[in-house]
Amino acid sequence: MELFEKTIGEWLEYWAKETPEREYLVYADRNLRFTWKEYNERVDNMAKGLMAIDVKKGDHVGIFAQNVPDWLTFVYACAKIGAVAVTLNTSCKEHELAFIIENSDMHTLCMTEGDNGNDFIKTIYSLIPELKTSERGRLKSNRFPAMRNVVFIGQEKHRGMFTTAEILLLGSYQNNEEYFQLKKSINCYDVVNMQYTSGTTGFPKGVMLTHHNITNNGFYTGEHMKFTKDDKLCICVPLFHCFGIVLAVMNCLTHGCTQVMVEKFDALITLASVHKERCTALYGVPTMFIAELNHPMFNLFDLTSLRTGIMAGALCPIELMRNVNEKMYMNITSVYGLTETSPGMTQTRVDDSFEVRCTTVGREYEFVEVAVIDPKTGDRCPDGVEGEMCCKGYNVMKGYYKNQVATNQVIDANGFLHSGDLGMRDKNGNYRITGRIKDIIIRGGENISPIEVEDFLYQMPGVKDVQVVAIASPRYGEDVAAFIIKKDGYDVREEDVRDFCKDKIARYKIPRYVFFVDEYPLTGSGKIQKFKLREMALQLCKERGIEIV
Repeated sequence: MELFEKTIGEWLEYWAKETPEREYLVYADRNLRFTWKEYNERVDNMAKGLMAIDVKKGDHVGIFAQNVPDWLTFVYACAKIGAVAVTLNTSCKEHELAFIIENSDMHTLCMTEGDNGNDFIKTIYSLIPELKTSERGRLKSNRFPAMRNVVFIGQEKHRGMFTTAEILLLGSYQNNEEYFQLKKSINCYDVVNMQYTSGTTGFPKGVMLTHHNITNNGFYTGEHMKFTKDDKLCICVPLFHCFGIVLAVMNCLTHGCTQVMVEKFDALITLASVHKERCTALYGVPTMFIAELNHPMFNLFDLTSLRTGIMAGALCPIELMRNVNEKMYMNITSVYGLTETSPGMTQTRVDDSFEVRCTTVGREYEFVEVAVIDPKTGDRCPDGVEGEMCCKGYNVMKGYYKNQVATNQVIDANGFLHSGDLGMRDKNGNYRITGRIKDIIIRGGENISPIEVEDFLYQMPGVKDVQVVAIASPRYGEDVAAFIIKKDGYDVREEDVRDFCKDKIARYKIPRYVFFVDEYPLTGSGKIQKFKLREMALQLCKERGIEIV
């Protein structure tokens, strides 16, 4: 066993040389196929094209798109020239996108036209009106002074934007020697990816991840499922999450296997892709597997090629794991971690017993030290005793971008990253997650910061005070509940709150439950008792006849 010191670009070039004619990237629904050699050549042209529009080593390049074929092309191109890919959640609305563009000092934004009613083109023109009148490559935005380029991922032309075809064409004319020298300067310990996460507290923070972080985490994720270059992984999870870009893409990149991509999750397309391409592995959050198992055409597909995969992103019900095991022929594994740990901290192994795979999150990754630490004393907890899940090793992030204070809050003096999650280790060395000491709401695998939603709702006329808490959800694990104290003289209703949020924050952050109260339960020192608000939410739903558990 070893930790590799290859960069992402070096891994791609390794397989392009070793297995040039083997398929790397496949879209079964449109029969689009790239071999390792073809894809590497496309990445080279894209990388040189980015250089042509003045993207330099260390610049931040946003990727705001569904799982389209060139999502990865841009990420790999950034990796080869030392730029940092800032991967954006496609649910981001104007308010959130503005924050990330500004906070990340974004130099270039690569984007599609939109997703699920979220109009990216309209949003970017609203945020950067100068785009419509600026010469391409010479953008000067008053609001975002670091921004220089916007690239449309596609063939359509939009004012002020480059297209991918133009970037590729520009790349084909660039100086190969300059490109070669730039590639040589890239180090595996350089930051290559930045993902914005709610973390443990407050507004989203840019998690800085290096080539070394994510390639090694992807490699050992695959080792735990016995991946080889003969495997075919169907990827229907979003690439902008660590689940997609690391556990899936970096696994395939380091094992030389084929990625069968689904642009946007659809149970039918996913099942058909597995059937057509004879996929050996499949990933998903619980709701995805539920949708696949319950699709009316499920029995029409031959899934016998499947052998393993990952179910993660939320608590995995035992009965669901059993159905996936029996009906989809998969020895499914689970990964526990967070963006700040690249993300894998622990994982069950494909050869573990069904009980271990269903009731635990497995053992620690190789070269990762996991410790269960008493939050009060800082001492390690013995087996069977609950404490905070912490780890240190190659997988720990480089830090939060421009936020050393927040970095120091989660990485202690001994190098342990504190997850904010409660767990315990059993006598066999497997870990169980038992709860959270943080308030983060996890809705269907998406992390939601209550403080972020609260600060947004404070902007609504008529809202005097607001507190946001998690409430149990049979579909998503947790959902968002807002307790609002109204200003005198304002008639604010539940639908008004949701209308205020619509198209301004991501749909998954919009409170599903809105309760109006006159006061909050307080401690003797005046602190709000959020656990009592959660109890109140359950009681109020019960009184309204709403079934939530």
